[in-house]
Amino acid sequence: MTPEELQAARDRVVPDVVAGGLRVLFCGINPSIMTATTGHHFAHPGNRFWPVLHLSGFTPRQLKPSEQEQLLGFGLGITNVVARATARADELGPEEFREGGRVLSAKVEKLRPLWLAVVGVTAYRTAFGDRRARIGPQERTVGGARVWALPNPSGLNAHWTVRTMAEEYARLARTAGWDAAG
Repeated sequence: MTPEELQAARDRVVPDVVAGGLRVLFCGINPSIMTATTGHHFAHPGNRFWPVLHLSGFTPRQLKPSEQEQLLGFGLGITNVVARATARADELGPEEFREGGRVLSAKVEKLRPLWLAVVGVTAYRTAFGDRRARIGPQERTVGGARVWALPNPSGLNAHWTVRTMAEEYARLARTAGWDAAG
């Protein structure tokens, strides 16, 4: 990608990978510039979402970002709290997260997934006004779905390794009665 192509992707909206009745809807913070450039969620090479998804048992093999549509066959989907692409999540303000939470609630109510898995506890806290939220299952529901806050798979999240993230994602998989066949 050229610097010009990357810059042109700023503020772009990347279509969700969704369908009605999903078992788990993964919700990122917002698309990266790389995601907006490619049109594929979690596309940055340093993002650990795809390996973690596989290692946790959600998929039978590690999918590539370009294979994101295959998630639907497993009852999985992807959306974001904030739709517009930025170079860094800290370019988003609290009001943008809160508005994203309102939009996400309506989307979840319409799609009716069993679980909403927010990959970024800080984004979840801000979007839903829950300052005490921790990684793991939440007491509240969003749009009728049970909620699980997961670690952000960004390579910038040095507090979590691929292994420890996969363990937390696997906790959700077990709680949801998951097997990789969907």
